[in-house]
Amino acid sequence: MGKLTAHAIVERALEIGDTEGLDAVTIRRLATDLGVTPMALYWHFKNKEQLLVGMADHLISGFAPEPADDRSWQCQLRDLAEGLIRVLRRYPCAKNVLAQVDQAAVPSFLAVWDQALGLAREAGFSMEESCLISKYLLQSAIAIADAPVHFSSGRTPEEIAELVRVKRLGLESLPADRYPNLVEMAGPMVEGMRPGFYDTFGVDLVLTGIEALATARRNPASEVVDTT
Repeated sequence: MGKLTAHAIVERALEIGDTEGLDAVTIRRLATDLGVTPMALYWHFKNKEQLLVGMADHLISGFAPEPADDRSWQCQLRDLAEGLIRVLRRYPCAKNVLAQVDQAAVPSFLAVWDQALGLAREAGFSMEESCLISKYLLQSAIAIADAPVHFSSGRTPEEIAELVRVKRLGLESLPADRYPNLVEMAGPMVEGMRPGFYDTFGVDLVLTGIEALATARRNPASEVVDTT
C-alpha cells in the first residue's frame, strides 16, 4: 500500500468499530488489516486513547458548521443539531466513540460546541445557562443520531424483524391493567416511526423548550398566570 495516513487509520478503525464494536479496535488489529507494523501506527497515534480522539474528530469533521449569518438563532441552532445528527448517523459506533473521549480534546467537536454556545448567548441566555443549553442540545443530537442506527447495527433484515416481533409481543403481553399505555402503544414503541419523523420531532422537542425559555427570559410577565 502507499504511505500510511492518519485518515486511512481512523477510517479502518471506524469500520471495525461499526461492525465489531470498539473493543475490537486495537493497534495490533489495525496494523494487521492495513498491512503494516504496529510501530507504523504509533507514528500517528501513540495509544488507543489518541486513536479514539482521532476517530471522534474524523466522524464529526464531515459536518462543518456554517459561519454565523443573518438568520435567526433558532434557525441556526436547528441547522447545527440536524447537521450533527446527519453526520453521526453514518457511523453506528459514533455514540460509543464520543462517550469514551474527552470531547474538549476533539477539534471538530469544539467547533460545533463553540457555535452552540454563541447561539445560546445570542438568544439572551447567561453564560452559565448557555453552557447547559449547549451541552443538552449536543448530547440530545448524539442520542437522536444513535437510536435507530444502534438498533439495526450488525443485524440482517430478518434478525431485525424477529427482534421487533419479540419486543412487541413482550410489551403487548404486559398486564394491561397495570401498563395500559405500554400495551396500547407497543407497535410504534418498537417498530419505529415514519421516515424523518423521529429526527424532526426530537429536534423540535429540544428546540421548542429552548425557544420557550428564551421568550420567558425576554418577557418575564409572560410567566405570570392570569387568574382573574
